[in-house]
Amino acid sequence: MTPPSWVHPQETKPAPPPLLLVQSFVNTWEAETATDLLASPDSATPWLRAAGLIGGDAAVRPAELRQAREVRESLRALLTHNAGGPRPTAEQLAPLHALARRGRPRLSVDPGGRMLLDPQPRDSLTAGLLGLLLAVRDAQQQGCWPRLKACRNPDCRWAFFDRSHAHRGAWCDMATCGNMIKNRNFRARHR
Repeated sequence: MTPPSWVHPQETKPAPPPLLLVQSFVNTWEAETATDLLASPDSATPWLRAAGLIGGDAAVRPAELRQAREVRESLRALLTHNAGGPRPTAEQLAPLHALARRGRPRLSVDPGGRMLLDPQPRDSLTAGLLGLLLAVRDAQQQGCWPRLKACRNPDCRWAFFDRSHAHRGAWCDMATCGNMIKNRNFRARHR
């Protein structure tokens, strides 16, 4: 299966949809190359449109991008906790609380009769970000949320989906981050 265009081309541990959108959103910042797709409206707008977080004619303002970056880092704090890191602080969760207060989800019924909770139409980035929170809520209820983690390499922090049997995955890629950290720890123990 070909991944959607908004998924990073080097994604090796994708989450199942719709959690894949949350994962890809968190991975709009890449530590290795210091690339931030949400740094400016010019770089963010094409990705946000392709991902369905804004409508085709919606304009993205710098204040909305600042909010998106704050929400992204709040989500990363949750993923760090999923990977065995510290519980997010109130300060780290503040952007999620602010977004949840601003959003107004609506209840709808799909053609099969299932009740759905959806954000308002994607006429603003805030509505798209609210959709991410709803995807997180659904993943938490389904029990797959703890598998979406942030790499334990503090120089990486890439979001990955842990498909290991024991749910103990710690690295986005064992060959790079895992070996680097294990070698660093080994050298530290032998000093």
